[in-house]
This record gives sequence, structure tokens and C-alpha cells, in this order.
Amino acid sequence: MKKHLIGAICIAMAITSCKMENPLLSPSPLPYGAPQFDKISNEHYLPAFQAGIAEAKAEIDAITSNTEEPSFENTIVALEQSGRTLSQVAGIFYNVMEAHTNDQMQAIAEEISPMMTEYSMYVSLNEPLFQRVKTVYDSRESLQLSKAQAKLLEDSYKSFTRGGALLSDEDKKVYSQYQEQLSLLTLQFSKNVLAATNAYNLNLTDESDLAGLPEYVKQMGAQAAAERGQQGWTFDLSQPSYSPFMKYSSRSDLRKTLYTAYNSKALGGDLDNTGICKQIAELRMKIAQLLGYQTYADYALEERMAQTTANVLDLLSELMTPSLPAARAEVAEVLAFAKRNGYEESELQAWDFSYWSEKYKDENYALSDEQLKPYFQLESCIDAVFGLATRLYGLQFELREDIPGYHEDVDVYDVKDADGRHLALFYTDFFPRASKRGGAWMTNFREQSIVDGVEYRPFVSIVTNFSKPTADAPSLLTHDELTTFLHEFGHALHGIMAEGEYESMSGTNVARDFVELPSQIMENWGYEAEYLKPFAKHYQTGEEIPTELIDKIIASKNYLSAYYQVRQLHFGILDMAWHNVSEAQSADALDIERKALQPYLTLPVVDGTMISTSFSHIFSGGYSAGYYSYKWSEVLEADAFSLFKEKGIFSTEVAQSFRDNILSKGSIEPEAVLYRNFRGHDPEPQALLDKLGIKR
Repeated sequence: MKKHLIGAICIAMAITSCKMENPLLSPSPLPYGAPQFDKISNEHYLPAFQAGIAEAKAEIDAITSNTEEPSFENTIVALEQSGRTLSQVAGIFYNVMEAHTNDQMQAIAEEISPMMTEYSMYVSLNEPLFQRVKTVYDSRESLQLSKAQAKLLEDSYKSFTRGGALLSDEDKKVYSQYQEQLSLLTLQFSKNVLAATNAYNLNLTDESDLAGLPEYVKQMGAQAAAERGQQGWTFDLSQPSYSPFMKYSSRSDLRKTLYTAYNSKALGGDLDNTGICKQIAELRMKIAQLLGYQTYADYALEERMAQTTANVLDLLSELMTPSLPAARAEVAEVLAFAKRNGYEESELQAWDFSYWSEKYKDENYALSDEQLKPYFQLESCIDAVFGLATRLYGLQFELREDIPGYHEDVDVYDVKDADGRHLALFYTDFFPRASKRGGAWMTNFREQSIVDGVEYRPFVSIVTNFSKPTADAPSLLTHDELTTFLHEFGHALHGIMAEGEYESMSGTNVARDFVELPSQIMENWGYEAEYLKPFAKHYQTGEEIPTELIDKIIASKNYLSAYYQVRQLHFGILDMAWHNVSEAQSADALDIERKALQPYLTLPVVDGTMISTSFSHIFSGGYSAGYYSYKWSEVLEADAFSLFKEKGIFSTEVAQSFRDNILSKGSIEPEAVLYRNFRGHDPEPQALLDKLGIKR
């Protein structure tokens, strides 16, 4: 007993000493306790994790050594509130590593990965802790708990049973080993994708190689070359560079080169992910089977709206059946157009699709990114996106130059409710760089919670890779980038307007197939003339976007809708091919992928390319056995937005209902119940097919 006390005192002294000099651990003097990004350096992370883990373990030990009878407060609430320092450190480190990483951070991540896994096992496989949780859970009927308390108790108990608490001692050791291996492999997968992305660039020095490229794309290429110390024009695998090159370059050979590079990231060579894909999928399967499930998909889906693999496969099939023939017809239309204009291939090649489909769109809708970009200056889009939240929900956004971001591109906003109440700090990070992974996402540095009567409002962030300003023009967005902005901002609103007591149930902590509803519904405003017209003004002349351009945006909304739907369904099918298996797959990774997708192809397969090796969503991004979620949520949002269309797209009545029933609720109730509370009925896949104009 004496040795235990001395040990606890030593840990406390070490943590106190560390906190005095580490900005990740000491209380922040900034407004709302914002992270001290201007003081945090790489050297602070490892000791902060070590101190955070030590403190979190001490908090767990305090629960298990409590001599009082287990109760909701001294066990369930104490467990929920344990590890806050560790969560704070991890919330900063992992999010910065995604958006502004370096070799040292990646080395630190590898070092702390087994530490974090060991701590996770320290909690989830802690028998005395589980027994206290089980005691409270077994007496739940007599506890007179509130709805939120009952949900927290249910979640707490399930987190143990789904985390190995019922395993034998021997199986617990195996489970821990699997989890540690999985943690390191997912980290390596992500590291390889980023390194492979950054390793490639296409440098052009002959101006004839720029044939077909709009002036803004040439300027972007020239700037990228200058930043790398290269001559001429450089194009890389970031979306703002890759996408317009594929759409506009009239050089099929160069498009093929860039397409192949983009679609072979981490395929072969020193950064090869093919073996890692198989290892990750097999480990997940083994973990699921150890816990009593047949497949990893069975395990993952149990806690989602879909609930079963059968429901997921039914949805994918129900959408694919009418979409595939429609998509193939769309591709055939583009091919016929290309042939009329001199294309000599018998099939439309994958690297030629973006080019010819853009030409077809330009001829039939007279609409291109080059026409639209001048009307979507980033600063105007920021005002318009924030302004939409003001109009719908009364939110106000104040730029806070006194609060630092983690990079000079990051701006920080103080978000207040209509009554002036502080809701969140909101961080925006829009431009690509070598230290940032591709894509766009929303995250939290801190989530909303109430602890000991004190409310902690969230620190929310969105990260994108939009076109950077050039020497001759400000940042001008494509219409696709505007809808991406709206999408990620919808996630942000889900975090910003979170209300509740318990962090684990707050904000975006909802089922994976529900979390995309608040984001995807926001994209709809990007196709509404009433929303676009007031802010879309030419950045040079101030001219309002012409009505005919908006009409073309709306008219072209469903251009290639079936093709893009099938593309998304491909990802969902591929995800299930990796995770809905009950035994290790003997085929190599490429064969697994080809077999899964072969029945649903719309374009010929390109040798030397592969999706899985850079499919970060499912191998390192939290969407394993969950990529179908985008389509599940699209069904929800298509049905939900129809209510705005019925009542008015700026209806504060509908917006308030959406806030009250969806955005603020977290996961206090089953997501299907939350949706019915808002809409009054369950959604049907037909709503999405109708929206996309796809006929059965």
C-alpha cells in the first residue's frame, strides 16, 4: 500500500513538472483555452503523451480502487471523464499531423502508436473496471436514469464487450497484439500514401505541352514549378492541380502519364501498400472473429444505422441496378461525341474520360470551370457559406487574429449564437501543401462536453485543398470546390451546434452512416439560384453572375449523375470486398480489387493502377466497412432537403427543427429515431434516384 502511494505521488509530481513547461499540458491563457499553436513544437508531443497516459491510467486506477459500491457517478461518469488531458494532446497531435506533418511528427506517431494501443487495452481489457461497469449496467432498471445517462451507460457497457472484455486472458493478449499491429499498419499506410503523393510531379518545359490548358491552370503550374525551383510548369497529384489538367489538357499522352501516376500511388516500390492492405483487412477480420463475429463488417455494422451486411448490400444493389446501365449509356454518349470530334479509340480510355466529358458538357451546357471560377472568389464564398449559417441558424462568425493557428494559412473564427453565446472556435485551412494529405475533411481539436458543471465548447476545424492564389489572381474556386466547402461546413455545424453533457455522445459522435447527413444536405444550396446570385460576383468587374450561368449550373447538375453514382458505389463495393470476408483471402490485393469491381465497370481497366493502395478512407481513415455511408446518408439528405424545398430553402422553421433534432442532439437517441423526429417518416432510396434523375 505504501509503495503504491509513493508511486502515485511520483507520477503526480512528474506530471505537474511536465505541465509547467509544456504548452500541450499547461492551461492555455488564450481565449476559451484555445491551443497554443504558436508555442507548441515537435519536442512537446512525446512527453505530453507520456504524461497524459500516466494521468489517464491513474484516473482509471482511482475508479477500480474505489471502495464504494459502483454507481453511475463514481464509475460511468468517472470513466467518461477520464483521460481528458490525453484526449486534448491527441486531438491536437493527430489533427496537425494530417494537415501539417513532417518527418519528425511521423516518427513520433510511430513511437506513440504502441503506447496508445497499450493504454486502450489497459482500459478495455481491465477486468476490475469492467466488473464495476457491469454492476451498474445490471442494475440499470432501478437507477431512474435520464435519456442521456441511460445511453451513456449502454454505450459504456458495449464499448467493453465490443472491446474484448469478455475474452479469456489468453485471447485478451492476442487481441492486444492484433490491435497494436493494426495501429502501426494503418499509420504506415497513411504515411506511404502521403509520401507517394509528394514524390511525384510532372514538370513540363515546352510550352506546346500546355495545349488546351486555360490560363489559370498554366499560372498554377508556373507557380508550382517556381516553388520547387523548377523551370516551366509543374503539375502534381493534389486535386487542384490534377483535376483541371485531366479536364483540359489536349495531350492524351500526358493525361495518361498523370492518370497512371495518380492511380498507382503506393502501388509497388518502396512505398508499396498492397501487402499492407491485406494485412489490415486480415487483422480486422481476426479481431472480429475473436469477438464472436463472422466478419469485420458484421462487427462494424452492429453499431450503425444499417446494422447488418445484408442491409448494406441491399442498398448498394438497389442503387446499382438502375444506375449501372444509365452510367454505361452516359459513357457511350461521351464516346460517340469524342468520335465525332476525331477520337480514334474503340473504347473511351480512363485518362481520356475527364477531357471528353468536359468537352461534351461545354458543348451541351456551354459551361466550364473557366467560366465559373471568376465568380467564386474564396473570400466571397467564405462570406456566403458563413452567411448561410447566419440566415438559417443565426450564427455569427468573428475573425480572431489574436488566436494562433497551426500554420500561417489557418484562420480562426469565434462562432456565436444569435443571442451572443459563444458556441465554438472554428479553424479554416484551405490551401494544399506538401505537409498536408489530399482531400477535404472536418475535425475537432476539442469536442463539446460538460464536466463538473463547466461547459467546454468545441474547437472545430475544416481542412481542404482548394486552388491557391497566383501572382495574377486570388483564390478562385470551381463550383465543385464550392460544394466541397459547403459539405465540410455542414460537418462543422454538426460540431459547432453540439449540445449535451457527455463528450462521447456529442456533436459528430454519431453512427458513421448518419454523420454525412449534415454535410451532404448543405451541398444542395450550391445549386439554388436564390442562394448563389447575391454573392457570386466577378472578382475583377464586380458583375453579378449571369442568370444563364446559374441556369446552366442547375441544368447540368445531373450531368453524368449515374456515372458518378456508380463510381461511389464502386468504392462501397470494394470496401465490403475487403471487410465482408470470413477467412484470409489467398488472392493478391490487385486480384481482390479487380474481382470485386469487374461486374460494374464503366471504363476499361488501366494496367498498373489500383484504388486500394491509396484508399485512405477505409484503410486509415475510419470508414472501414463504412464507405457505403455516403450513399446511405445521401438517401437521408435527399429526403431531408425536400422539406426545405417545400417550406423554402431559407426556412428558419425547418432549420430550427434540423438543429433541434439532428445537429444538436449527437447520439443521445438512435439515429433512425432522430431522423424520424425531424422528417416524420423513414427515407426511401427512391428519393435519391429521383434527385439524380435516374429511372428504374
